[in-house]
Amino acid sequence: MSKPLPKPLERPVHAVVASGISCWNGMRTAWRKTHNRLAKPIVLIDETAWRAATQNYLFMQPLSAEENRRLRLIASDFLARKNIIGAAGLEVTESMRIQIAAQACILVLELGVGFFDGWNDIIVYPSQFIPEREVIDEAGVVHTIREVLAGEAWLGGPVILSYEDVARSGHLQDAVAGNNVVIHEFAHKLDMRNGGANGFPPLHKGMNTSVWKQTFMAAYLDFCRRTDHADSLARRDRGAALDALPIDPYASENPAEFFAVISEAFFEIPQNVQGTYPQVYEQLALFYRQNPLARRAMPDSVRSGQ
Repeated sequence: MSKPLPKPLERPVHAVVASGISCWNGMRTAWRKTHNRLAKPIVLIDETAWRAATQNYLFMQPLSAEENRRLRLIASDFLARKNIIGAAGLEVTESMRIQIAAQACILVLELGVGFFDGWNDIIVYPSQFIPEREVIDEAGVVHTIREVLAGEAWLGGPVILSYEDVARSGHLQDAVAGNNVVIHEFAHKLDMRNGGANGFPPLHKGMNTSVWKQTFMAAYLDFCRRTDHADSLARRDRGAALDALPIDPYASENPAEFFAVISEAFFEIPQNVQGTYPQVYEQLALFYRQNPLARRAMPDSVRSGQ
């Protein structure tokens, strides 16, 4: 599944046109020669480096001191398990690795990093990338398509990210609240734990499958109606109605994208999710075993562990 560009796109696109699979396999082979010889030890992320790399991300700010400590531990384990590979000349720094790990691991803070098992590689481009794909239409005609992406998750394969967008979510002036490409793509990875992404990840024991399906489908269809109406006004209001939607309009693309987009919102703008789709918020709180709204209401003395 793919994450399109956030709007508006204000920076030049770093165009990378590649077949994808061959590029990934070549980089992966080089890394695994070392990776397969010796398991990587878990090295705890330096606390000062952790704070510098993560403090400006919206989802980090309400965390209690204990949650922040546990997230650093989980992110350290994540970095020992995953290969983060720079593409198109990008040199991946330790700060970049920490930024990616923190954003990915907020999803599994209460689940464990094992929820990301079954694949190894994260490929990072300097900025947006343009994969080339062949698709077959209903008439059997093959078309080559190129779409500018900020992120992509492959079933059984890598997560691919634009570092420009990874970093943007942590820039107070540039960030778009509720738009986080790492959370988005790693939500797809959780969705893919039982096959192709479809907005229905494997649920925990005690969660009601029927309630999840009914709740998410009702919210998805409602959001599609809202998006269609807002889109019909776009010429007259210059997109104001689209901008006023509670979550990114891309959530209307399909149920898998709805789950990924609303997961972004759950962690970054939980008030929008709870205010618009309270039953979806409840299901996400059960699934992620977290309550971001409750975190925000926590007294500072409790948050700091005093």
